Amino acid sequence: MATFSLERAVPLTPDEAWRRLTRWERHGDTVPLTRVTAGPPGPTRRGTLVVARTGAGPLAFDDPMEVTVWQPPGEGVPGRCRMEKRGGVVRGWAEIEVSAGPGGRARVVWREELDVRLLPSLLDGVLVRSGRLVFGRTVDHLLRHP
Repeated sequence: MATFSLERAVPLTPDEAWRRLTRWERHGDTVPLTRVTAGPPGPTRRGTLVVARTGAGPLAFDDPMEVTVWQPPGEGVPGRCRMEKRGGVVRGWAEIEVSAGPGGRARVVWREELDVRLLPSLLDGVLVRSGRLVFGRTVDHLLRHP
């Protein structure tokens, strides 16, 4: 399993950073051949299923993730979302934490553990570097664009 984390400090309120990071459909904006959906309709909550469909035609696969922790940021309380990956290809979890940082900036921490079926553990280092690149680009994009 490959585990990595990203941290960002951005000139946004924690509420705004949270809102931008949890607009699930936007997560596919920077990942080629990926479309993200969430359901059931309505606001995200425990039990929401977020599905990233990656690929084209017969080479596509789903990465379903169930929201198991949903705690938006509050007064003095960091926001935290945890998603458990439930797919047949990608397993593991992802966590997003948003808190108030110094100077009125939001502090964002993204942690992820990935286990890709049929990928030998020898390639975990490549998976960590790829994950940091792909998810870092996605986080940066989401935080820059309302």
